[in-house]
Amino acid sequence: QVQLVESGGGLVQPGGSLRLSCAASGSIFSINGMGWYRQAPGKQRELVAVITSGGSTNYGDSVKGRFTISRDNAKNTVYLQMNSLKPEDTAVYYCNADIRFYSRSYTLRNDDYWGQGTQVTVSS
Repeated sequence: QVQLVESGGGLVQPGGSLRLSCAASGSIFSINGMGWYRQAPGKQRELVAVITSGGSTNYGDSVKGRFTISRDNAKNTVYLQMNSLKPEDTAVYYCNADIRFYSRSYTLRNDDYWGQGTQVTVSS
């Protein structure tokens, strides 16, 4: 009933930029927090950035000053602008959202959703 679809990953050289997008669709009533997490091979998934419905943001220490999270509430979409990319930013990036939605019985429910992941590779 609710789906998150990510786009924008790819291969970029060190120092380059990429912009990730994540659009939520389905029987959505409202979206609370949205965010991005990443997981590199052999490592645990870690916070990249989160943003509240009101626009307050929080970043992982390793990306502060280089990445910017934003959202378009009218489009149910969250973005991650990544600048000054480093090889250590290489990972699968996952979108996450806390969504209030209509169930099949038309009652309101809350659930936590994840996107399928998009690969970001930073290499020369």
